[in-house]
Amino acid sequence: MDNGYLLLVEDEPTVQEYNKRILERRGYAIRQAYLLGEAWEIIKEEMPRAIVLDIHMPDGNGLDFLRELRETSTIPVLMLTAMGTPQDIVSGLKAGSSDYIAKPYDVEVFTARLETMLRQASLIPETLVAGSLKLDTVSWTAYHNGRDMLLTKKEYALLQLFVQNPDKTLSPEYLYEKVWRQNMADDENSIKIAISKLRKKLGDSEHTIATIWGMGYRLERNTNDWKWR
Repeated sequence: MDNGYLLLVEDEPTVQEYNKRILERRGYAIRQAYLLGEAWEIIKEEMPRAIVLDIHMPDGNGLDFLRELRETSTIPVLMLTAMGTPQDIVSGLKAGSSDYIAKPYDVEVFTARLETMLRQASLIPETLVAGSLKLDTVSWTAYHNGRDMLLTKKEYALLQLFVQNPDKTLSPEYLYEKVWRQNMADDENSIKIAISKLRKKLGDSEHTIATIWGMGYRLERNTNDWKWR
């Protein structure tokens, strides 16, 4: 089993111990938090491989916890909660969950979807490099020649999409759905503003975000003296 641990954030002792026992039998190291505050303290020590998160916690709402976590991390999060209406699931996914399971749940489905989530997360390297750009996909931080570019959450998400798709034109609709996590509708102006700010922060790097009229945007090279890695 890969190094690292899974963090179970759940206030119900029966559910906690049941999931802990099942996952440890499959070879996972487990840490437990019965409060959101405890979860934050554990995360500060060491970031887990993934989190299984309940919504109704004694000291707060798991969705608020998730939204705050998503400001700095793309760590996989599986929501496991009694809130199972379609609206609840949509709210969880929009808040940034990687998957969502409603209680009561089948343990085989739970473990299968958790392991699928972990496999998908492992396909994204912790570091992406393109010329003088270095992106830390865990902390959502981008560097140009070693200097923190001080990107916002959405600016970073856009840049990562561009770096992962070099010389490929990405439509506004695709970018909006990936970054804003909803359909674009009539809000293309948000994309234009975010792209404009990102262009400025790229500054004197060898990159530029070109507008491909009628199609979208593409990360291009200003010079030929570097290569994608």
